[in-house]
Amino acid sequence: MPASARQQNGASMFEGKVAVVTGGARGIGRAAVETLAAGGAKVLISDLDADAAKAASEAIAGETATHAGNLCDEGEPDALIQAAIDEWGKLDIVVNNAGYITDGPLHKLSDQDFQDMIDIHTVVPFRVLRAAAPHLREPAKREKAEGTEVFRKVVNVTSMAAYGNAGQANYSAAKSGVIGLTKTLAKEWGPFKVNVNAVAFGLVDTRLTQAKTKDSVIAIGDKEVHVGVPEQLRSMMSSLVPLGRSATPEEAAGGIAFLCSPWSDHVTGQVLNVGGGLPLGMTA
Repeated sequence: MPASARQQNGASMFEGKVAVVTGGARGIGRAAVETLAAGGAKVLISDLDADAAKAASEAIAGETATHAGNLCDEGEPDALIQAAIDEWGKLDIVVNNAGYITDGPLHKLSDQDFQDMIDIHTVVPFRVLRAAAPHLREPAKREKAEGTEVFRKVVNVTSMAAYGNAGQANYSAAKSGVIGLTKTLAKEWGPFKVNVNAVAFGLVDTRLTQAKTKDSVIAIGDKEVHVGVPEQLRSMMSSLVPLGRSATPEEAAGGIAFLCSPWSDHVTGQVLNVGGGLPLGMTA
């Protein structure tokens, strides 16, 4: 058993690791930052909202830093990865979590509605990982020459809606793309001891899935996006979850943490469903 796997209790799980978590100031992303930092990782919190990122960094125990910016903007993914390298000199874990939802039946979606989901959920992870590639691959070449193995981790957040969900053609298509990206990179980066996996969430209690009100609006660049789910639909979807409720952000982050940990050193190219048994898409 490798030494790293013998230290899976308490604060040593991520000791010495450097992680980047996108969308890390709130919800699932923040819970993931808290879990990684509690395990000893140094974490760069990436978020669109600079104030929220700063507040999270100040509140979370452990060593964190922040990087604010719209990852859909040209050059921002590269700047994000460079910020982690400038701060700590290396990179071990990348969690692609940032995202939002704009729902509607396909015949009512505009080209921009569709493209926005592809950009944030598929293009951004691609660009972040392309920027991270030298820092994940090159050290492995040196380690191989030295006869050592060091596993690095990529966790891409997808959704159980990737399997198909009415009213989310744009989101479902984008999240399906994340699965294809994940499985391809697992094959390309496996020789470099980079575990590339995805976690697919069902209902998680965040501002994106809480009851919709007239004030449920977030600013994305120069536009306002209405978020949340109508209460009637929330109740109906919750009733479909065999475990009887939505997940907490902390429960959702547990799936991410597992895929970042040494427990997953021989797991790659997989999609871990964290949905309480929620059936989505045309699956039996």
